[in-house]
Amino acid sequence: MFLSLFGAVESGAIYAIMALGVYLSFRVLDFPDLTVDGSFVTGAAVAAISIMNGLPPVLGTILGALAGFLAGCITGILHTKGKINALLSGILMMIALYSINLRIMGQPTLSMLNESTLKTQLISVWEKTGIDTVLNNLLSALGLERFPATWGIVFIMIIVLLIIKLVADYYLKTEVGLALRATGDNQRMIRSFSANTDNLIIIGIGISNGLVAFSGALIAQHGGFADVGMGIGMIIIGLASVIIGEALFGTKTIARATLAVILGAVIYRIVVTLALRVEFLDTGDMKLITALLVILALVAPKILHAQREKKRRLKKRAALQVEDVKNA
Repeated sequence: MFLSLFGAVESGAIYAIMALGVYLSFRVLDFPDLTVDGSFVTGAAVAAISIMNGLPPVLGTILGALAGFLAGCITGILHTKGKINALLSGILMMIALYSINLRIMGQPTLSMLNESTLKTQLISVWEKTGIDTVLNNLLSALGLERFPATWGIVFIMIIVLLIIKLVADYYLKTEVGLALRATGDNQRMIRSFSANTDNLIIIGIGISNGLVAFSGALIAQHGGFADVGMGIGMIIIGLASVIIGEALFGTKTIARATLAVILGAVIYRIVVTLALRVEFLDTGDMKLITALLVILALVAPKILHAQREKKRRLKKRAALQVEDVKNA
């Protein structure tokens, strides 16, 4: 049980980067971008083929993120310059990326089990520090379960996540970031201030898909393979993380919203892991579980709000009745 939850937190920390990208397009820019399902695989494919051709894993991961950024920019150009509907431009790019990803990989699946990846390098470096030995000896003395061998990855991913979060928070508070947020709120208004909304949308969607591709590159190295179908339903997972995080932690400030998205991604992975432990559910039901989680996260706040509103009206009515009795 402990190992399952640990694995959920581990993968949730990586998927949180993808969720931040989805947050940027769907919430900040109000752009329904379906490129995500394709750009996630693009990041994985470029990273995998780069590593297999001898490039350092860090460089391969960066190239994967840049490929995702380029894909996002093309989606933005299709919408802004080509005047194609936002939803349709994302769908067109997603379909195109399926073939592009196959071209990059040369085959449907690439295995990196025998390659040196970021995961293997981080585990190797972490083991040399001796921290695992000290902690495991301490846990054994206390009669507790040993830490998994990959727990160092979680620690490093938390640091990477915090850096990405802080950079995103800072960027969205800069002049360009504020213009980006204003574009999502009201394009016509921000255009009246001579802002180039087309460029802002292109850059915003590019950054969004760059983060998604970066997450895809890390997931591929974490799992040891890249598959052309690994991005299917990724947009739903990203939305689930965003919606769950917002429902539980709120969105009063940018810093709080980005933190909510990160925590939402981790909670989503934990809930899915726990759900899959139920006897009558298996891995094939993962998409169904995700859909149900999104529906619950969307409907539950509205039901709770309606109940609070009903209680408020009843209290107001009772107060008016007491007032009428007093006046009588």
